[in-house]
Amino acid sequence: MNFEAIRQQEKENLMPTYGRFPVALVQGKGVYATDSEGKTYLDFTSGIGVNALGWCDDGWVKAVSEQAATLQHISNLYYNPVQTALAEELCRLSGFSKVFFGNSGAEANECAIKLARKFGETKAPDCKRILTLENSFHGRTVTTLAATGQDEFHHHFDPFTEGFDYAPIDDMEKVRAAVTEKTCAVMIELIQGEGGVFLLDPEFVRQLRQLCTEKGILLIADEVQTGIGRTGKLFCFERYGIRPDVVTSAKGLGGGLPIGACLCSAELGAVLSGGMHGSTFGGGPVVCAAARYMLGRIADPAFLAEVEAKGAYLQEKLRTIPQLTNIRGMGLMIGADVKPETGLTSLDVANLCLKKGMLVLTAHKAVRLLPPLVMTREEMDQGVAVLRQALKEATA
Repeated sequence: MNFEAIRQQEKENLMPTYGRFPVALVQGKGVYATDSEGKTYLDFTSGIGVNALGWCDDGWVKAVSEQAATLQHISNLYYNPVQTALAEELCRLSGFSKVFFGNSGAEANECAIKLARKFGETKAPDCKRILTLENSFHGRTVTTLAATGQDEFHHHFDPFTEGFDYAPIDDMEKVRAAVTEKTCAVMIELIQGEGGVFLLDPEFVRQLRQLCTEKGILLIADEVQTGIGRTGKLFCFERYGIRPDVVTSAKGLGGGLPIGACLCSAELGAVLSGGMHGSTFGGGPVVCAAARYMLGRIADPAFLAEVEAKGAYLQEKLRTIPQLTNIRGMGLMIGADVKPETGLTSLDVANLCLKKGMLVLTAHKAVRLLPPLVMTREEMDQGVAVLRQALKEATA
């Protein structure tokens, strides 16, 4: 089927909820994808941070295929040995005590919110409010939209779930003022990915951890995008030198299959009891087999050190492109702003790159790069060359 037929099929049968780029991808291997017309693209998106080992990694395909041929689904009414093995590995590697598996980052955050509010009841019946940061993004369910600290998401679908307050990033005085006796938790992204790839200040994060400890409230780290090796550590909180009480993960954990994980400390391990939370598909054997393979590859210290080094290399190369400014990031999660004098938006740049056979993302004003963690320096050089040429031609 050619692209025009695919686009017409989409138009006739799917709700128009996505702003799609004009390409239909049909095949991928490593860091390259191929479209319906046979054109090849160098991928700097990883499916928005999901395909952490690139397209169709041989070991990942083998792990998924073998499990799919053995047992594809088990109701959570029964014990699932693939799930329990993944839970043991994830807890051991992260240092947390218990985990709940769902199907997405939003579900992982929903679990964290329920956990925090149930915990709040141990302090007072009305200790249920959660403080998040302005410019944050925590998901697209009605509750995680309410948790998201961006006004543009707070329209059309009201009434939203109550119980959320918002404070500016990197402003401890306003955070302190926003915390009350009704606050049960503070929920943050250490790097605000969808908000524009903004890194929280390390000293702010340290003080926030101290504040939560002093007040006896939970610190929740939303690592849906930053977790599972993306920043050069298994979890980004390691790079900030703090430990949250709860951490959520998704995206790269399944390597291409849907999974979300909410991890908590030993003190919180029994807060949610039987019947308080659940998921029909959460932690199914096929996706757990995929996640076990992902952890086996990514959690290796040498692999993580290379992710950190390659991220520094890519940032250095991006700084040589004159039309870009404010290059920032951690590991292989990088943002770059387009200089205003170019007259180009980040979406313009993404479309220019697409025409030249390169996939990039946007996040508000930023060009966002989330390449597969296995991308080589030579492949990064190719991508930087494409980006440089696209911007040169557009601003000539």
